Amino acid sequence: MLLPPGALLLLLPPSALLLFLLQAALELKPSSDCQLVRYCAVSSIEHGHRALITDIHWLPDDFEITRTGYPYENRSGFCVQLATCSPDCSVMFWDIRSHKSHLQTPTSRKQEENQHAAPLGVPDTFKHLDLVWRPLLKTSIPKIETGGEFSPIKISLRDEHHHCRMADKLQTAIKEEKSEGAIHYSSLRPTSAKNSKILEDVNTSYFAGTEDGELLYTDWKMEKDGDTGRLISAKPSQRHGIHDGLVHTVQRSPFLKDFALSVGGWNFAIWKEGVTSGPILQSCCSQKRFTAAHWSLSRPGVFFIGKEDGNVDIWDLLEKTHEPSQTQNISAAAITCIKPWIMSAKQHFLAVADDSGTLHVLQIPWTLHHPSANESTAVLHYLDREVSHLEYYEQRKTFRAAEKRTLELKEHSKKSEISPPVKSKEQLEEEISREYGTYLALESSVLISLGMKKDNGEGTVKT
Repeated sequence: MLLPPGALLLLLPPSALLLFLLQAALELKPSSDCQLVRYCAVSSIEHGHRALITDIHWLPDDFEITRTGYPYENRSGFCVQLATCSPDCSVMFWDIRSHKSHLQTPTSRKQEENQHAAPLGVPDTFKHLDLVWRPLLKTSIPKIETGGEFSPIKISLRDEHHHCRMADKLQTAIKEEKSEGAIHYSSLRPTSAKNSKILEDVNTSYFAGTEDGELLYTDWKMEKDGDTGRLISAKPSQRHGIHDGLVHTVQRSPFLKDFALSVGGWNFAIWKEGVTSGPILQSCCSQKRFTAAHWSLSRPGVFFIGKEDGNVDIWDLLEKTHEPSQTQNISAAAITCIKPWIMSAKQHFLAVADDSGTLHVLQIPWTLHHPSANESTAVLHYLDREVSHLEYYEQRKTFRAAEKRTLELKEHSKKSEISPPVKSKEQLEEEISREYGTYLALESSVLISLGMKKDNGEGTVKT
């Protein structure tokens, strides 16, 4: 089935899908048949993205958002909403529940089922969304100083559905879900905002990376325009042009949610939420462009970065910060995606995809997945020191700027004191005339004292 660039395919729930793909990748029995994962629903083409969908995130199961972006309690207890972004300058939020009324006649219900009958082999889990699924909320990121909008490539929410659990816990959750019975998403309904309170402790701000190498910090909640009263997207509170190329990765640390990693162009940066002056850690330019990255799922100070030459750099913040701790060659083509996964306490895998269409599944060695004692505390202490260094640098920068202005004022005042005042032409002629009269009087007195001239008593001199 061919789809336009902005169409959104809904597959299985995230936990079941990821476990299925890993089991298929690690299957020991050789099989000549290609395993196909069929879609469950396709979004509405008219109301979806106008360009490629470049990032997608599931919202957690403890809250849901309304059409204005305000978070409310999610009473269903399931992940029912997700966010997508695209270079078409939009960030959309989707809801997989049915928004139709419960009051349907048996005849209309039967007609609808016949109209949306699933093809052979396609699950009917989300048939209520197929081809009519539209976003619950559509936002943009307006530019701060000029008109227009930013084009986000990657986003990172503070609270999102992380898949960092151990495989045995994941299998236990799936068994419990199966024992309780299948989830009927078509019967779930959004929570009424009238009977719920806004969750004030939910952070609705998020990081976004653009195709121009900028990192933005903005809010998805809509705000009223002072002139028209219409709901509009909020302008970003921060904008930093750090990367010199397309931002490929914006990801929060799975251990320290306040810190985020951004990778793009020839460098990477680590940010802390609440620090508005810039990144707390920024790498120097690499010889090869970075193309993908991911935090480690077991070690807080380790992350993997793929490059255009097919190498993967392993960075350990507790060992080195000026260069990668290790470099592993994976392919001759550029790395396009990196995903780690914890299969068990002893088996950690790293899936690496390249530009030639090849998937490489590597086993992470014990030294790279086994955390040291109090590693999370040590990494947090190191990052907090970098925050203190950045604050001290900003203070010194402000102090130096004030000191420079003070010196410039002093130099200006000295120049104004030394330089004589500018006189007019009349004042200069009067001063010259006065000096010339003084000179004539002095000359007469000298000649009289020498006896060369005589005074007649009337102030005149005769020879």
